[in-house]
Amino acid sequence: MEWVSEALLIGLRPHGETSAVIEVMTPDYGRHLGLVKGARSRRLQPVLQAGNSLLVNWRARLETHLGLFSVELSEARAARLMESAAGVFGVQIVAGHLRLLAERESHPGLYRAAIALLDHLDGFLQSAALVARFELMLLDELGFGLDLSCCAATGRTEDLRFVSPKSARAVCGEAGAPYADRLLRLPAFLLPDAEGSPDAADVSAALKLTGFFLDRHVVGPRAIDLPPARAQMIGKLEAERRNADHAST
Repeated sequence: MEWVSEALLIGLRPHGETSAVIEVMTPDYGRHLGLVKGARSRRLQPVLQAGNSLLVNWRARLETHLGLFSVELSEARAARLMESAAGVFGVQIVAGHLRLLAERESHPGLYRAAIALLDHLDGFLQSAALVARFELMLLDELGFGLDLSCCAATGRTEDLRFVSPKSARAVCGEAGAPYADRLLRLPAFLLPDAEGSPDAADVSAALKLTGFFLDRHVVGPRAIDLPPARAQMIGKLEAERRNADHAST
């Protein structure tokens, strides 16, 4: 068995004295593991960094085997990602989320979205907003997508402000106002064709929204946690929101 593909490196663990098992996300072969011989050499150490894009060649006698990877660097972005909090949090969150996918199951849309996200981690607020959108897509790919097309109570498509924690459907402001304390806030920037830039409060609310459903449907049943970097990102957003509120008073 053999195939060649572009790939995003999301993890690595040492194997023996000189080799490593790497974990990559590919467009056609999904999340895939394989052994790289000599991975801890001076030549390969800077190549095998989470967030880098690779060209990989996987070979194995049988499809079910771990197999061997040979790798070439196609885009080095890891060093840039490590220069900012947005980059550090972003690559850790993306890698953690991609590990929620079944091994060797194709998700080309998520692969492309992960690459696009890592290539646009420019400012902290913008980066956190991209993470929230990526998580919406992840939920949809895993079969737990939110229905934000119209109000669950009235069928209206305007003024969608909440999401029901029970049905995962949007609720408009008028119908949801009496039950606001029992509903999840829906920031406008998550809606299709949204305009304008979200503030820290919007992005924090978006991550709490997606985090609620990820915990309920994905990580909770597996008795695992969401990536710690995610909570750190929300903490930084909350600090920015408090600073903005303080400055306005």
